Amino acid sequence: MSVRCQQSPVLAGSAALAALGALILYLAEPSCYGKYSENLMPAAIRLPARAAWFLQELPSFAVPAGILAGQPSSLLGPPATVLLGLFCAHYFHRTFVYSLLTRGRPFPVVFLFRGFVFCMGNGLLQGYYLVYCAEYPAEWYTDIRFSLGVFLFILGMGINIHSDYILRQLRKPGEIIYRIPQGGLFTYVSGANFLGEIIEWIGYALASWSLPALAFAFFSLCFLGLRAFHHHRFYLKMFDDYPKSRRALVPFIF
Repeated sequence: MSVRCQQSPVLAGSAALAALGALILYLAEPSCYGKYSENLMPAAIRLPARAAWFLQELPSFAVPAGILAGQPSSLLGPPATVLLGLFCAHYFHRTFVYSLLTRGRPFPVVFLFRGFVFCMGNGLLQGYYLVYCAEYPAEWYTDIRFSLGVFLFILGMGINIHSDYILRQLRKPGEIIYRIPQGGLFTYVSGANFLGEIIEWIGYALASWSLPALAFAFFSLCFLGLRAFHHHRFYLKMFDDYPKSRRALVPFIF
């Protein structure tokens, strides 16, 4: 039995994503994980960072991958399946690579649960829309929006992975200390890893030209941009010799 597109949940999910991003930006509070969790949630039950990141990110890969698995397989299928494949590629890395390499702090279980629910909902929204609702013309592969969007997605993913690598090298296994990141885009911004991921999702939104992808890109900009701002402020307070020319998120600007 074929699944018919229902526009109402797509619109509702997209609106919820955008509203959540706007609310996070309005509240302007640090996220309750990583360097901020000890002060904001000192008594919280925690899981080791690797297990927590794996569990949190898993539905963002498993849900759309499950939807994708039910589609006819081909090397270069319809644009919608290729776009969903890019989404899955990002979260495959976050789930099975990043989570096993991270050297972060133990993760509050309550925040893990929130992240798990978000990842499941967003994975379902993006996967459902692209497979059951999206309609692209035959020439979409040659459209500038698709080409530029995929380029930005790959560029952003490369920046994100490289920046995460730089951050990992700042700590030896078992250490929970802070050092000034150097190299790559960290030369210009404190949140190079966040900037890379924001570029990814802007590219994804451009390539898919869809409301759910646009809402997710906006949410990512609000959530990760705010996190970059708090990281930058943290570094400036902690290190007297922190580079004064370095910005929070956008080189030379912000």
